[in-house]
Formats: sequence, C-alpha cells, structure tokens
Amino acid sequence: MNFALRPPSSGRSGPGGGRGATMENLEKQLLCPVCLEVFSKPVVILPCQHNLCRKCASDIFQAADPLWRSRGSSSTGSSGARFRCPSCLHEVVLDRHGVYGLQRNLLVENILDMFRQQESSRPVNIKPEQKLLCEEHEEEKINIYCLSCETPTCSMCKVFGKHKDCDVAPLSSVYARQKADLSDSIATLVASNDHVQAAITQMEEMCRTVEENGRRRREQLAGRLDGLAAILDERKRELVGLIATERDGKLGRVRGLVGRYSDRLEAAVALVESAIRSNEETRAPLFIQSANVILEKIAVAARSSHAERPELHEDVSHFVIDTDDLADMLRNIRFPPGDGDEDPDECGEDSDL
Repeated sequence: MNFALRPPSSGRSGPGGGRGATMENLEKQLLCPVCLEVFSKPVVILPCQHNLCRKCASDIFQAADPLWRSRGSSSTGSSGARFRCPSCLHEVVLDRHGVYGLQRNLLVENILDMFRQQESSRPVNIKPEQKLLCEEHEEEKINIYCLSCETPTCSMCKVFGKHKDCDVAPLSSVYARQKADLSDSIATLVASNDHVQAAITQMEEMCRTVEENGRRRREQLAGRLDGLAAILDERKRELVGLIATERDGKLGRVRGLVGRYSDRLEAAVALVESAIRSNEETRAPLFIQSANVILEKIAVAARSSHAERPELHEDVSHFVIDTDDLADMLRNIRFPPGDGDEDPDECGEDSDL
C-alpha cells in the first residue's frame, strides 16, 4: 500500500507558520522517552537530569524488578529498590517512598501548562494540517490497517480495492496496541539490561572477594611456613650448641692430659740426661751414690707413667637425628581437597578459596 503525506489543498499557511515550527520543536522536547507522548503530570526528574512521567517511571520500575509488584504496591518499596533511566541507563536508587520519592520537575510542569495553553489558543489555520492520504484514492485518508497484508490502507481499498478480501482493524486501535507493545518491550529491555548489569556487578564483587581471600590465605600460609622455619632455626641453634658443648668438654679434658703428659715427658728427658751423666762417672763411690738416687727416680717415673691412662671418647656419633620422616612430611604438605575449580557461573556469593 502506497500513501503520501500531503497538506490540504487550501494551503492554509499564514504569518504564524514560524511560531508553529517553534511549538513543534518545543513539543519534541516535551516527549516522554517511555510513552513517546507529551509528558503527563506529575513529571519527575531523575538524578541523571532526564525527565519521565511518574506513571512511566512506575511502569519501568515494576518491569525492572517484578518482585515489587507482588508486595502490594506498584510505586513504593523498601529503601534500595532501583531501576535504570531509559535514556542513558544511569542507575536510579529509590528510597522507601519508591517513585513518589523522586523530585518533581516543576519547571517542566510549568512549561507543559504554557504549552497546552498555547496549543488550545492557537487558530486552526496557524499550522497547515497534514494527513496521510491514499495514493490510489487521493481524497481518502489512511484510517484502517490490513491485518493480512500488515500495511495501513484506506476504507475504499477495503471496499473496492485489493484489500477487500483481507481482515482489517481500525488504524487507531492498531496504533494504540503496537505503541503499548513497544513501550512494554522498551521496559522489558531496560529490565533485562538492569539484570545483566546486576550480574556484572555481582561477578565484579566476586572478583574482589576472590582477590581478598587469596591475599589473606597467602599471608596466613606464609606466616605458618615462616613459623615452621623459625622452629627449625631454633632447634638448629640448640642442637648445634649441644654438639659444641660436648666438643669443648672433650677438648678441654684431652688438652689437660696433654699438658700433664708433656710435663712428665720433660721430667723424664731431664732424668735420662742426668742418668747419662752419672753413667759417665768413673769413680766408683760417686757413681754408686748418684746411681742409687737416679734409679729410684726412674722407678717412680715408670710407675707414674703406667698409673694414669686417659680414657679418650673422641666418638660423637650419638649426635645424629633422623630427619627422613620429617623431610617427607614437609614435602607432602598439601592443601586439602576443595572446590577451588568451580565455574564462576555456578558459584554463590560466598565463594572462597
């Protein structure tokens, strides 16, 4: 079906044409982005500075969060309810008064009043009326909708033309229905976007939780392993100290014996030298007198050398520890089985490492 937008044949234009264009531009600025109609009072202003009819704001709120609809009130709820601006998708957080807590834009409402006043006082011939006319029946307005062909048409086409066997409906009713369907679709899409954004926010919060849990677990693990290392260092110092104490005691005893035996050795060497000198004496009385003394000293020295034999215990093999089991235990330190490999889509809010 072909149709055209045509001005009436009388060409009713006048000096108010420029003013009419201004009113048209003003009307475009006063259209609600949800219902696509001129704002209906009360008009509310969102935090993002976009305006909505309060009824449209309530409809979007209900579509965005259907749970509120079942709570007995379509426009109020507990603090924290939210929806998104249909123009910029900015998140709007409502207080306990719901959409009634949104501030009214009195400036826009005053402009609406002046606009409607100007519209009601405008002469009919200020703006040429434009109608959609049928191209096949030039004087017929497009006033019906062919349901079979899914196209607007005129009454003559239904009675005499190619749509005479088709199912039709009044254009105004189809217009109203499709406009309502489009508004519902917009609200549904906005609600869907809101749910997607909520899921993104939840997953971002999960990422922050995982990072925080990982940091905390890492610090706990490092602290515990550092504690084990500190215990090993302390035991190392104690055990090494025991070995050093045993070593120093044995060395002290042996070195004391070495000193005493050195003194005896020096005395024995001096006695040998004295005996040699006496043995060189050729005078018998003197030799016999000195020999008796030397023989007695040699006998005493011989007895004392056999009297004290040191019992040396240089073996320190008892200072041995078995660390094989402990080393195996340390090597086998593992994290207990957990759910660390879960898919994020299946994790709840309380997911932890």
